[in-house]
Amino acid sequence: MSSSTMNTIIIDGRKIKSDALEEIKKEIYSLPFTPLFCDILVGGDPVSASYVRIKAKSATEVGIKFRDAEFPNSVTTEELIEEIENLNRVPAMCGIIIQLPLPLHLDKQRVLDAIDSRLDVDCLGSLNSENFYNNEGEIGYPTALACLKILDTLNLDLPIKKILILGQGRLVGLPVTHLLKNRGLEVDIVNTKTENPEELIKNADVIISAIGKAKYIKGSMIKEGAVVIDAGTSEDNGVISGDVDLESVTGKASYVSPTPGGVGPVTVAMLLTNVLNVAKDKK
Repeated sequence: MSSSTMNTIIIDGRKIKSDALEEIKKEIYSLPFTPLFCDILVGGDPVSASYVRIKAKSATEVGIKFRDAEFPNSVTTEELIEEIENLNRVPAMCGIIIQLPLPLHLDKQRVLDAIDSRLDVDCLGSLNSENFYNNEGEIGYPTALACLKILDTLNLDLPIKKILILGQGRLVGLPVTHLLKNRGLEVDIVNTKTENPEELIKNADVIISAIGKAKYIKGSMIKEGAVVIDAGTSEDNGVISGDVDLESVTGKASYVSPTPGGVGPVTVAMLLTNVLNVAKDKK
């Protein structure tokens, strides 16, 4: 254990989510129609199904009508695309997402690209992804937006901080790096080719980790007072772990986001913010 006793603040993602949902709700109720949001689930993976339920509950809470679309494992790419094209045409539809991972026999990118780009609120279609990196369009990657939302609630003086992103994956690492650089901030990254990750971690004031290695970041690896945002998840026998070993980081970090209860809930709020933005464009 480290001998330091920093009074670590555990970031309450559920509180940030709940505040954000209140704001969304006010705006939804001022719309002239009820927006519809659809989450497509293929196969009955229990962890995926539980994520769908969380999104359904949050959508309903803010006055967005939720439509779930479940398909058996046996569905073909062509059948799924046809169903998505039908959903694209539903008049009040303001967001369609695919619960990943998809069964391996499906052509994931073709399925994602079948969602009308105006309804692609997870930002995983080729067009929206391109728009995002060209700073065009209203829709961003929900998890990346969630990391920034959390940072913004901490009121840090980011321009003077050494910011480190662990991982350059498509869902979190790459888009978070882009969003931070867009704000004119300097960002270091650790990817699979980085030769001195431990040294970079040790010197970082703000760490956003999205590598999916359970409890990789220990208290002994970080500097006193670092801010640690845990955006990584890995699953073992239905148990979800983050990249950060919360126990050992507590007492050394100034702020840390837990998993679960940190970035995850805020991601749902950012997803629904995307749905709201689509709805505002529609009216």
